[in-house]
Amino acid sequence: MAGGWTRDGAVTEQIDASIAEELERMKARRRPVGASLTHCAECEEPIPEARRAAIPGVKLCMDCQRERDARYKGRAGINRRGSKDSQLK
Repeated sequence: MAGGWTRDGAVTEQIDASIAEELERMKARRRPVGASLTHCAECEEPIPEARRAAIPGVKLCMDCQRERDARYKGRAGINRRGSKDSQLK
């Protein structure tokens, strides 16, 4: 693909870098931070030792985590093209 004054492949590299940065940001956001709690932050039920060992920094019991996951709604993607066709979707 021609990129004007850029070298061959520079546009693709920039797109790949943008995708990689977004994926890292999303992974960091989902990862629990800090010490695991012994009791759930929402319902105060004990969190099993196996769960605390498997997921360092866990704050919710399995039931509360399932409820939170069920409520999650993904957001729309980023319009990088800027064309009318991509904006109409």
